Amino acid sequence: MADTLTARAAADPRRRARRRQRRLAVLFVLPALLLLGALVVYPVVFSFVRSLFDASGDRFVGAGNYAALVQDPATLKAIRNSTIWVVVAPTLLTGLGLVLAVLTEKVRWATAFKLVLFLPMAVSFLAAGIIFRLAYEQNPDRGVLNAVAVGIHDTFEDAAAYPTARPREGHGIEGGAGGPYSTEKPVRPGDPVSLGFVGVAPGAIPAGATAAAAPPAPGSDTIAGVVYLDFAPGGAGTPGTVDPGEKGLPGMTVEAVRDGTVAATATAGPDGSFRLTGLAAGEYTVRLPAANFAAPYQGVNWLGPALVTPAIIGAYLWVWTGFAMVLIGAGLATIPRDALEAARMDGATEGQIFRRITVPLLAPVLTVVFVTLVINVMKVFDLVYIIAPGPVQEEANVLATRMWLVSFGGGNDQGLGSALSIVLLLLVVPAMVFNIRRFRRSGT
Repeated sequence: MADTLTARAAADPRRRARRRQRRLAVLFVLPALLLLGALVVYPVVFSFVRSLFDASGDRFVGAGNYAALVQDPATLKAIRNSTIWVVVAPTLLTGLGLVLAVLTEKVRWATAFKLVLFLPMAVSFLAAGIIFRLAYEQNPDRGVLNAVAVGIHDTFEDAAAYPTARPREGHGIEGGAGGPYSTEKPVRPGDPVSLGFVGVAPGAIPAGATAAAAPPAPGSDTIAGVVYLDFAPGGAGTPGTVDPGEKGLPGMTVEAVRDGTVAATATAGPDGSFRLTGLAAGEYTVRLPAANFAAPYQGVNWLGPALVTPAIIGAYLWVWTGFAMVLIGAGLATIPRDALEAARMDGATEGQIFRRITVPLLAPVLTVVFVTLVINVMKVFDLVYIIAPGPVQEEANVLATRMWLVSFGGGNDQGLGSALSIVLLLLVVPAMVFNIRRFRRSGT
């Protein structure tokens, strides 16, 4: 009996100490729990409850908002785009990160290279969105990507000489906007032809252009003429005639057409004159092909309906490639070097070592990186909202942007927006649980 009382007396201080420790632990954890409840638990519960009511929040609709999601074309398009993001972006990022992490091990300035690739992570999505919105501009004078595309295109293919030129109305030339343009009346060999055009800015006339001259009298097998800017400085002169001060339009391609077949071709000289020779007797139409007036190449419409989602994914890759590379590089540093050296001594090529040793040993790291990127991609908002222009915003929307637009961006239907937020949460949670379990396993 005495022993029992002694044991109880000794146990009481220990129990009191444990209770004090538990109370102290709760005291320290309580602020975090309150913050977690206020910023995470309460919003989730409130959003779920709100999703059961209509737009005004007064009428209970149950699962009506969730049923409306699968019937709304814009929401279905957002789900489709989100699926594209989840499949494409993490896969490309993980692959790029793996390749770059392996290559940087063989680069002398590996640290500087990693720093350059990781720098975009220091840029906010807002700033990155503005940068790429400008880079994707359709106008080559503003969009750097289209400036490069136009430069490459014009290197291999000549631009049209006079894209803005149009014939002087009522002076013997017919044709729709952009050409081709032809003489209204038939022309015979030996007849002179004057082809007057307007709409050419003074700065667009080639530097080698000289004053236009009236067409000379051609031979019996020749049609001679002049292509000129029918506008004299100061507006003087008579429309339809070659006046002093008017310049020729050199480089114009001119054709003599008979029965739909081109019989002769010539190019206008510095003074705009041309000669179509070797023609048989008969009537011809003098034609200026549409190639003379084709609009200049303006590059790729990166932000059009067809390419806007791939373009935004490209911006996302620019921001997050450094993140994937650094994480995979950290995993690569833990691979035992003796395994790689043994494989090299056995005659394995670098490609075989990469496929059969490096990738399998990095599988846990690659999985964590991939799942982390999936979680991040599901929540992408800033880039889509900033880069996509208004007319194609719906084509680029993902679940996060659709949720914001429905709730606050003009839809004013917070019931439907809350349903979208719950759907997005349910899609993200499995990936988060998977990642947490992976981290726990790696910790043990």
